[in-house]
Amino acid sequence: MILEIEKIKNVWHDLKDILSVPHTDKQYKKLVKVLDELIDEVGNDEKHQLAPLLETVGNLIEEYENDHYLQPNAEPIEILKYLMQENNLTQKDLAILGSQGVVSEILNGKRELNVRQIKALADKFKISPSVFI
Repeated sequence: MILEIEKIKNVWHDLKDILSVPHTDKQYKKLVKVLDELIDEVGNDEKHQLAPLLETVGNLIEEYENDHYLQPNAEPIEILKYLMQENNLTQKDLAILGSQGVVSEILNGKRELNVRQIKALADKFKISPSVFI
């Protein structure tokens, strides 16, 4: 165990901003950018060597959001429908998700959002991707 701690001490300076709970909005936003980059790198590959890091960063972001933002008790699709309503969007406005048929299947719960779609929605609505996970 002491060897593991020594290894961590040697790289902690470089990792502490990524593996620490954010306490400020600035730290939170930086972590969201890291999550976006990890999503780009890892995609849907659960066996990717950085998949555990993606999960950890997502959990850190979620903890911050739970403490600092009012979180609706809703499923990702319900949140998407709410955002569509608030922004006066129709299915045609969500071409970033795919064809009209794909958008319809997502909104009707017949298809889950994939990583690319989650990232696109997060970018479109300027919110954390974790909202759709």
